[in-house]
Amino acid sequence: MTETSTSAADGLNRRASPFRERLGSDLDVDICVVGAGLAGLTVAREAARLGASVAVLEGRQIGWNASGHHLGTVMPGFGLPIADLIERVGFDDARELWALSREGAEYVRATATEELIPGIGYSEGALEVSNVDVGEALISRLQMLAEDFSTEVEGWQVDRVRSVLRTRRYFHGIHYPKAFQIDGRRYVHGLAELATRAGARIFEDTPVVSIDFSGIRKRIVTPSARLRAGHIVLAGNVHLGAPLKRLSDTLLPVWRYAALTEPLGEGLGEAVAFSGSVTDSDGIDHFRIVGGDRLLWASPETTWDARPQRLSGAVQRRIATMFPKLGKVPIAEMFGGAVGVTVHGMPQIGQLRRGLWVASGFGRQGLNTSAMAGQLIARSILWGDDRWRLFSPFELVWAGGTTGRVAGHLISLWARGASSAAGVLARYREGARAKERRREARLAEANLKAGTRGPIRRPPPGAARVPPRAPMRHDEPHPRVSQESERMPGGPV
Repeated sequence: MTETSTSAADGLNRRASPFRERLGSDLDVDICVVGAGLAGLTVAREAARLGASVAVLEGRQIGWNASGHHLGTVMPGFGLPIADLIERVGFDDARELWALSREGAEYVRATATEELIPGIGYSEGALEVSNVDVGEALISRLQMLAEDFSTEVEGWQVDRVRSVLRTRRYFHGIHYPKAFQIDGRRYVHGLAELATRAGARIFEDTPVVSIDFSGIRKRIVTPSARLRAGHIVLAGNVHLGAPLKRLSDTLLPVWRYAALTEPLGEGLGEAVAFSGSVTDSDGIDHFRIVGGDRLLWASPETTWDARPQRLSGAVQRRIATMFPKLGKVPIAEMFGGAVGVTVHGMPQIGQLRRGLWVASGFGRQGLNTSAMAGQLIARSILWGDDRWRLFSPFELVWAGGTTGRVAGHLISLWARGASSAAGVLARYREGARAKERRREARLAEANLKAGTRGPIRRPPPGAARVPPRAPMRHDEPHPRVSQESERMPGGPV
């Protein structure tokens, strides 16, 4: 499932937790986690719960980037489509990977409770809608998700989708009733608090200057102190910095922007009557209602950093295009953040060398994957769980540097354009079919009034023609019915 880097929290400048200390003195621990994002904090919490001594080094603040600024949708799956996943690793391994993604989603569900993290804003349901008419493909995918991958899903026909999303731009949909949404910013800070309670130590404003990976005990140098650890977990994003540039270069930085509207009143419910999150099958739009009458909408995407406020007009136009009834909605806040996208479309999870682990590349993956990675790596280090090897086919691949960014931007533009063109064609065909049905209905009504028969429906090309039977003469004997035609299949001869 595609996840974005935005949040409906109280604002980016408002700290959700007190400032944590810098690392000011040398330290010796079992596990050092570099990066206090969702994956790193999950590793720290789970490892500390299993009895390890853990230190987390964060160059800035907890959740300052993508981990603290997303829509908070949680559901099983990865950024890579199921068909591509099966083609890459085979059916059996694809099922195991999917099962791990479900475990990640359930981990978030168990953690994101009002008892553990007050004000988490939990709500259920996610809807993936198509921009084109894909009825047959929908049935095939539903069968695969339900039967082969044990995922609870519902297929929604066009009328049902449009009964909750009042726009002609969406056709069929897949409803995930067990998917859910949370306040992402509260979750990442709540996760940090839970990790601290378990015994992990978190140090903010403590960038890593250098790392010595050799030896049984790894050495990490920070501006004010040194740290030694038996295991190092690289859980950063595209901002890992010079000491880890080779890892950062395997990620394509993508900035995703979103808007939180002003309260829209009853008009919002007349356009969007679905309380969960909505994403389109092309991964272009992702939105949901927050606070009862405000719309949180993520859409623009770039491969360079920009001031979020500059893109407010693009979000307004996109919302008005998809839901004309809403018109030009007033924007209260704009958000943005960078995510690291891998070339192969899967997260980077596993052991790079003895004692050196990676949990990265969660751009367009969803919250479930970062939770899964944190659990998996903690258990791998302390319990010897080797399921991380399922991710071995998705090795570190150079993302192309500046050329990769330009190519990524052009591909993104092409994908949006292709999706738009396909949507226009689908709506044209739908309109043509509706026009033909209306014409046939008017013709049938006119024929009925005139007392004439309707038009003779001709068989489709290639169909066998049945010659007309000549009328039977009264002086002809009644034809005998062949006994062969009266035998029941499988009956006695």
